Amino acid sequence: MATTIELSTQGDADCIDITSEVERAVAQAALQDGIAHLFVVGSTAGLTTIEYEPGCVADLKAMFERIAPQRDDYLHHERWGDHNGHSHMRASLLKPDLAIPVVDGRLTLGTWQQVILVDFDDRPRDRTVIVQCLSA
Repeated sequence: MATTIELSTQGDADCIDITSEVERAVAQAALQDGIAHLFVVGSTAGLTTIEYEPGCVADLKAMFERIAPQRDDYLHHERWGDHNGHSHMRASLLKPDLAIPVVDGRLTLGTWQQVILVDFDDRPRDRTVIVQCLSA
C-alpha cells in the first residue's frame, strides 16, 4: 500500500520533520513487520534521518554549503539558464529514498532520530513523498 505526503517547502536547504506523517502512513497500512520505503519526487530534494533540533539542522545546512556551495559555477546553469546546480549536487549526495524497518507496527527509529525531507532548490516548492509499506 502506498501513501503520499504533500509538503510545501521554502527551498534553500529547508529541513522538514516528516516523522509523524510516516508513522501515520505505517498505521494506516496496518503494517506490523516489514519496511516503510520513502521516495521524494524530484531531483533537488532528499531524505535522511537526523536529530531534528536547531543545532543539527544548522550544522547540516552548513555542511552542504561547504560541500556544494550555492555560489559556485555549475555547468547545469549553462544548460537551463537557472542557478540551482548546487541543489542537484546536494540532493544527489543525500538521495531521494530511505528505507526504515517496521517492527511490531512501529518505525525502528532511535530516541533522537527523526525522518526529514531536505529541499535544496533555490525557491519554494511543493513536494510529494511516497511512502510504500511492504510487509515481511
